[in-house]
Amino acid sequence: MMKVSVVISTRNRQDSLGRTIRSVKGLADEIIVIDNQSTDNTAGVAKGLGAKVFTRPNNLMLNVNKNYGFSKATGDWILCLDDDEVVPPELAQEIKEVLGNTEVSGFWIPRKNIIFGKWIQHGIWWPDRQLRLFKRGAGKFPEKHVHEYVSVTGPTEVLRVAYIHYNYDSFSQFLEKMHVIYTESEVQKHLSAGYRVDWRDAIRFPLSDFIKLYFAQSGYKDGLHGLVLAILQAFYSFVIFVKLWEREKFREVDVPFGSVAHELTKSKQELAYWTHTVTSREVKNPFLKAWHLVLRKFTRVS
Repeated sequence: MMKVSVVISTRNRQDSLGRTIRSVKGLADEIIVIDNQSTDNTAGVAKGLGAKVFTRPNNLMLNVNKNYGFSKATGDWILCLDDDEVVPPELAQEIKEVLGNTEVSGFWIPRKNIIFGKWIQHGIWWPDRQLRLFKRGAGKFPEKHVHEYVSVTGPTEVLRVAYIHYNYDSFSQFLEKMHVIYTESEVQKHLSAGYRVDWRDAIRFPLSDFIKLYFAQSGYKDGLHGLVLAILQAFYSFVIFVKLWEREKFREVDVPFGSVAHELTKSKQELAYWTHTVTSREVKNPFLKAWHLVLRKFTRVS
């Protein structure tokens, strides 16, 4: 019988960690919790629910401590979870059914993101497959970026049932994670690639992300949630730009007004192009569809 080790990395989640641990009780042969120097009773909650707890220094490169947790696992398979994720019974059953597949080293699992109380079904948020189930010794995080996937040696397959990610419960939580964890990692990634601030990116970074999420990836289908999340993602990209500029000690750059006006005009054209693209996709009337396709040609940015 194949055994499963569930590894959870956490910090200051005494109120929600129990939900994650209880969701894998019928699946896990052992539960390993890596406590990143919590200042609340997170470790106590984990121990009270039967988990093995290891305390590690809080590392902003979160995946370092997750890899440490993998090294402590003794099961044949490892399931990696965050402290705001839950495994529904249907997924637990599917995992049990596939563990005997000796030809596969890992499984991608769809992730259902609950943001501001709603399941977000478009944009980057669905199906958002993550490689979280893998044979012990066959996978680990590269430790280069906080949003990286587990790297697995060997073939992988995709599971059918999703697990649940209670992503952002509040706007303040979004702001805190954006500032402390995610944007800092993105900044380091840009710096490592030799990025040098170009003022045009103050416009291009947020516009590109907004268009990608809201138009290209159909975020508009998620209603107000989709619109707000696309705007927040644009803001996220703008913050990355400002932090990169900060790393250059707010280097003074001449920005000609005419150039800004030109950049904004291009942005307006880009938005018009995507508006006609999406409208032509959504309308049923063939004449309106054709009309928007014609209009799209005149708004394409060269």
